[in-house]
Amino acid sequence: MRGSVLVLNASYEPLSIVSVRRALILILKEKAELLEAAEAVLRSQNVVFPRPLVIRLTYYVRVPRRWGLPLSRRTVFARDFYTCQYCGAQPGKQELTIDHVIPRSRGGETTWENVVTACRKCNQKKGNRTPEEAGMPLIRKPHQPRYLAFTLLADPTLQKAWEKYLW
Repeated sequence: MRGSVLVLNASYEPLSIVSVRRALILILKEKAELLEAAEAVLRSQNVVFPRPLVIRLTYYVRVPRRWGLPLSRRTVFARDFYTCQYCGAQPGKQELTIDHVIPRSRGGETTWENVVTACRKCNQKKGNRTPEEAGMPLIRKPHQPRYLAFTLLADPTLQKAWEKYLW
């Protein structure tokens, strides 16, 4: 029963990551419902269960207010899944750069809403222009990540099925 399961609040807000075993216990106790499952199954002597990937609690858990995240290369790369926001390439950390959507020379600030991950090639191609002027639309609009969702991005077991619940 190796692996991780994303736990969502009753409001579909990401809460945490738990083991498959813990997720199955929450489902069996009817404290959570299964939203997404892998093709693999878990078997006992008498019962077969789908292997959970995403579960949602059946009751709302109040979460204290979140604090802001520091803006750095590492946090921007993690927010953007180490993917160029112009061409979709994932060349590796060494080939990634930070790009200001509105260039600093035009008054663009270094804020969560104005910086994106870009590969060197796209960053040079865009140059001192806006994405519209360069004809290079963004894949995803930049935003400040929520703290809990962002901490989940750092998990090495991040599943593709989780992405739609983290944003």
